[in-house]
Amino acid sequence: MNVCSAISRCFFEYWTPEILVIRSKKVGAVNRLCQFIVLVYIAGYVCYLKKGYQDTDSVISSVTTKVKGLALTNVTGLGLRLWDEADYIVPPQEENSFFVMTNLIITPDQTQARCAGNPGPETSCVTDQDCKKGFHDIQQRGVLTGRCVNFSETEKTCEVFAWCPLEKENEPPKPPILAEAENFTVLVKNSIRFPKFNFNKRNILLFVNSTYLSQCIFNRATDPYCPIFRLGDIVSEADEDFQTMAVHGGVIAIQIRWNCNLDLDERWCVPQYVFRRLDNKDPDNNVAPGYNFRFAKYYKNSKGIESRMLIKGYGIRFDVMVFGNAGKFHIIPTLLNIGAGLALLGLVTVVCDCITLGCMEKRNKYKEEKFTYVEDYEPLTNGQIAVNVP
Repeated sequence: MNVCSAISRCFFEYWTPEILVIRSKKVGAVNRLCQFIVLVYIAGYVCYLKKGYQDTDSVISSVTTKVKGLALTNVTGLGLRLWDEADYIVPPQEENSFFVMTNLIITPDQTQARCAGNPGPETSCVTDQDCKKGFHDIQQRGVLTGRCVNFSETEKTCEVFAWCPLEKENEPPKPPILAEAENFTVLVKNSIRFPKFNFNKRNILLFVNSTYLSQCIFNRATDPYCPIFRLGDIVSEADEDFQTMAVHGGVIAIQIRWNCNLDLDERWCVPQYVFRRLDNKDPDNNVAPGYNFRFAKYYKNSKGIESRMLIKGYGIRFDVMVFGNAGKFHIIPTLLNIGAGLALLGLVTVVCDCITLGCMEKRNKYKEEKFTYVEDYEPLTNGQIAVNVP
């Protein structure tokens, strides 16, 4: 019965705030300090830094690139040769990236024939019994014929049916063959859209005309908005040496950041460029360093036999990455952040109550003044109810 009575009394209770003014320098100072911190957080961090009064949208982007530059080489197997973008850009078009060949190993005049395999655990032999016909090792790029033949005067290897002569596993040349690629340039055209605000722009800004575009090269100090970049400058801004990186190749990120405040004039919405190396260059882990791949150029020789020139190309792949957000004033996020700020101000009262009721010397007196219990009835001994009249 006592439990039911307690539950009934709790259910029929009503709490109403009572204003208690405590004249205390300590509590007053804590109260104003907490209020000041909350106001600074709302005005400085939420509204000014994070722009909590704005609605936001993420960027949608498209990127195209065009590389230009010439290089003159004179190497064994090719002789004197001029290289332009049709030769060193492989493949000609990629999505949000481009590859520039800086070094190469050439195996000329290959035809499909039988020849001695390169020495190795699977191809070294003494007799034909050591060669398993039909076996193919991907490193040999051919199929064993079952014969053991002379590779040199002192060594025998299994014969393979492949593109002969076989490619030799050699280190890439130093210095790189296309060292002049450092002075090649690339035009990066980036168009962006913030669909929520129906806002479009591109990195070729309004002040850029044909004359300026034909002469400018990106420079962070003098031409920070020129969309034409020298490859050597890109690699240098990524804290790398171009000639060293060009030997084995690598991967560089061209990051374009669009952070736009659409409450301001459109001309303040401009791209920011950042360059970083992405592939691993750890000297303690130099297995398969850099970036390379093979491709071939096919033709028919004077006898009408299909031949090819195999090229193992080393180079730098440039990945263009676009990031960005735009913000514009909207009443809904403004009200939400103001409401959250007012809720934080309510915490100031909780903090001050904890201090006054738990830490101050006169905490018992404050508790007596803060909490007052008033009952509008009390049971009598004869079962009647007497109403308390103030």
